[in-house]
Amino acid sequence: MNLPWLDPGDSFPDAARAWDAAQPAPGLLAAGGALDIDSLHRAYSAGIFPWFSEGQPILWWSTDPRMVLFTDEFKLHRSLRKTLARFVADPRCEVRVDSAFDDVIRACSQSPREGQSGTWILPQMVKAYEAFHRAGYAHSVEAWVGGRLVGGLYCVCIGQAVFGESMFTRVPDASKIALAGLVAFCRHHRIGVIDCQQNTQHLASLGAREIARAEFVAQVAQNAKKPAPPWRFDPVYWNGLLPPKPPA
Repeated sequence: MNLPWLDPGDSFPDAARAWDAAQPAPGLLAAGGALDIDSLHRAYSAGIFPWFSEGQPILWWSTDPRMVLFTDEFKLHRSLRKTLARFVADPRCEVRVDSAFDDVIRACSQSPREGQSGTWILPQMVKAYEAFHRAGYAHSVEAWVGGRLVGGLYCVCIGQAVFGESMFTRVPDASKIALAGLVAFCRHHRIGVIDCQQNTQHLASLGAREIARAEFVAQVAQNAKKPAPPWRFDPVYWNGLLPPKPPA
């Protein structure tokens, strides 16, 4: 049950060395280190992510199995399809990418979570991912209505390895619309999988499922070497989810 302690700049242990189901915190790999750009880049490239609460040191995780969303398995349920179709057709509504990253991550940090009394998106995490965003590795996908930010998510992208982080919503289904926008973006750029980290009923209802960590880490290693897509959103991307209606 020994847990490796990292000094800033230290290499991460192999993800396969994370604690297993017989230990107190399955998936926990190491503690310490730093939340700088280099550390975050090396961690995500190896299938590792930081997650800790107030009063704890930086904790690094690599869960097994890993919850992922294969973009061609995204479940656009009938009610969400109707909501999304109305959103896409309304000229007041739009999805934007990276126009308000700081607002998105701060809104995510303040959103109440079922079964949680606080947030893991602590001020030092906010500061770290804002720097990661400025370095080109963290991105926001945002739902806007009438010039107002109503929901969104932020994610990490190393090459073509995409890691979902957190979502928020201010109106019903806005976070789901942002996720649908990320899926549409990924499909357009032929990105086949989005990391979801933890298994939740909400993610499972949208088509996410678990795969073995070894499979996930191998996919990340392969996809991280590919050229990153241009992070912008074009309405034509919706065609991958909502095929255009034939002319009358």
